Amino acid sequence: MTRTETTPPAETEIAPARKWLITVSVMTVTVMQVLDVTVTNVALPHIQGSLSAGVDEVSWVLTSYLAANAVILPATGWLAAVLGRKRFFLICTVVFTLASVACGLAPNLNTLLVARMLQGIGGGPLMPLSQAIMWEIFPLRQRGMAMAAWGVGIMMAPIFGPALGGYIADEWSWRWIFYINVPIGAVGLLAASAFLFDPPYLRRPGRIDTPGLVFMVVGFLSLQLFLDQGERSEWFDSRFIVTLAFTAGLTLIAFFVRELMAAEPIFDLTVYQDRNFAAGSLIMIVVMIGFYSSMVLLALYTQKVMGYDAWTSGLVLAPGGVGNLLSLIIAGRVVNHIDQRWLLVAGCVLNAFATYSMATVSLSADYWALAWPRFIQGVGVGFIFVPLNTVSLATIPREKLGNATAALNVVRNLGGGIGVAVMATLLARRSQEHQSTLVAHIDAYDADTVARLGAWAHHFRGHGADGFTAEKQALGMLYAEVKQQAQVLAFADDFWLLFVLFCATLALLPLLRRVRIGAVPAAASRVDAPAPVHAD
Repeated sequence: MTRTETTPPAETEIAPARKWLITVSVMTVTVMQVLDVTVTNVALPHIQGSLSAGVDEVSWVLTSYLAANAVILPATGWLAAVLGRKRFFLICTVVFTLASVACGLAPNLNTLLVARMLQGIGGGPLMPLSQAIMWEIFPLRQRGMAMAAWGVGIMMAPIFGPALGGYIADEWSWRWIFYINVPIGAVGLLAASAFLFDPPYLRRPGRIDTPGLVFMVVGFLSLQLFLDQGERSEWFDSRFIVTLAFTAGLTLIAFFVRELMAAEPIFDLTVYQDRNFAAGSLIMIVVMIGFYSSMVLLALYTQKVMGYDAWTSGLVLAPGGVGNLLSLIIAGRVVNHIDQRWLLVAGCVLNAFATYSMATVSLSADYWALAWPRFIQGVGVGFIFVPLNTVSLATIPREKLGNATAALNVVRNLGGGIGVAVMATLLARRSQEHQSTLVAHIDAYDADTVARLGAWAHHFRGHGADGFTAEKQALGMLYAEVKQQAQVLAFADDFWLLFVLFCATLALLPLLRRVRIGAVPAAASRVDAPAPVHAD
């Protein structure tokens, strides 16, 4: 096995107190942004009723945010260089917080959509900026724990967000899911103003790559809308979706070609020359397909099939957060001492086991039959997240960190979008196929069918219905049972596919090289001293 060694730029040790003050500052704002995305999902029915919007109309509350997020995210590194990282972080915080106020005050749907787009513009860069900042301020030997601390916030928010959003929307008002961002954003803004700083290596671009900027905006916007609206519009049966797909493909190809040729690109693709970063990005997109889609599938299963309300559905997802917290702490402590690929193996195996368990759940399942696999998956995600980020970013030069973290977040969002779109499509189509199969096997003269119809008819007659009405209602209930069984089978199909996906991810792990971080001498706490990084 060959070994390559790179020596990163000299590190200036920052006082421990200031490191953690910076960490708290950036994570306060970042967690606020991630949490807002998840709590909005469960509040959509309340928003729909309050603003008298249709189902398709209210879905744009999510789409408008994601579209704006997708447009600005690839340009994060470039904008940080143009404006200064600290200033850009503060601008994003202000924009996101003020847009949250506008969302809460929105008198109609159109105003809310504009405010959500502003939220997406302000919130998109916060995650890659916070990751780059924490990767930079912690020395190499502590970056595993830094990524664990960062991951606690990033991964906890989508797990606990549904329960929190359901509680706020049910007990207060959907407007408060936006108002609560104001005090959090104010605290984060003051803290970031006091403790953040601009790194000395940031170099302001000499000119704006206008063609690249146009291609980026049109391409990523079209791609996000394609993924989000495809299932609702029957995919390629819709001229609108075909146009989006063609536009996204054409402009993104033009964008990547332009960025490879530009002297000062908006999105620096040279980071993919690093083998670990390229392989880590590929694994990241595959893992995020499984993570986000499994979370959405379980939320839909508990509410549509099991009949749980939003709060109880959130409680089913919550044990995943507990498992995630445990594994993030463990992985953060051991990631520099063992082969990171073995942690990734453990994470993929645990996720495969969790999705296998979800695929075998039946209608008679109790709370723990659903919550226990979520706990296992939470543990597995922590064992994937920390080593994958550590290996992917370990040998990236500091001046490219902002661009690299933005690229990782692009593929993370892309994986989530692809996963949710594909699984939602398969869920709908497999449900129809199973329903057709089950209906075809129902015989009106079969003894079991006759007995079932008779039991339902007796039930409705006992509640005051006449004989004719009771028989019609019994037939309707039998159809509802068939439809419910078809949905259970369709969910099982999706979870089986995710099981295969996580198993297949194991085949990608040899593409990564283990990162060995050399011992840092005691003097490194007082002077600039690089620690060797070996990738083998």
